[in-house]
This record gives sequence, C-alpha cells and structure tokens, in this order.
Amino acid sequence: MPKSKPPYPEEFRARAVELLRSSGKTIPQLARELGCSTESIRKWSRQADLDAGVRTDGLTTSEREEVAQLRRQVRVLTEEREILKKAAAFFAGETRGTR
Repeated sequence: MPKSKPPYPEEFRARAVELLRSSGKTIPQLARELGCSTESIRKWSRQADLDAGVRTDGLTTSEREEVAQLRRQVRVLTEEREILKKAAAFFAGETRGTR
C-alpha cells in the first residue's frame, strides 16, 4: 500500500493562502504552480478565514486542538474506568471466596 505524502509545513500553507489572496490567481492555477491539490488550498484558505474571524461556520485551529486534547483525555479516562471496574470485580470476588 503506498504511503501518503507528509503534511505540508505550516509556513508553506500560510504562504499559499497569502499568494491566493494577493496574486489574483484562481485556486486551480495556484495549485498547479505549487504542486498541490485544489482542495488543499481551498481548505487552508477556509481555515485561515476561521482563525482570523472572517468566517464563523467552523472551528478555529485552537478549538480543533482543544477538541483533540479533550478526546484523548476522555479515551484515557474511559480506559482507566474500565480497569478500575475489572479490579473492583476481581477483588469483590476474592473477598467473597475467603469468608
């Protein structure tokens, strides 16, 4: 299975959005020149607008990072809870057997 390309560096993305806004070129023209997909540039432009407060129909980069962090915490806490439930059941069974 072919490996996917590594993500473009943040500086490249910012520069592509800056070129899109200042050059007057269309997204497909700029994508051909930069060697990336039109959807990538469109997505980067949309995210830059969200981060700048121009758009309000999505999450900013910091909000996305916070959601990812909270999801990781939920996953860890869920695993810990399952371990504690199993340990409690184990020790409850042991104490019943010793009486």
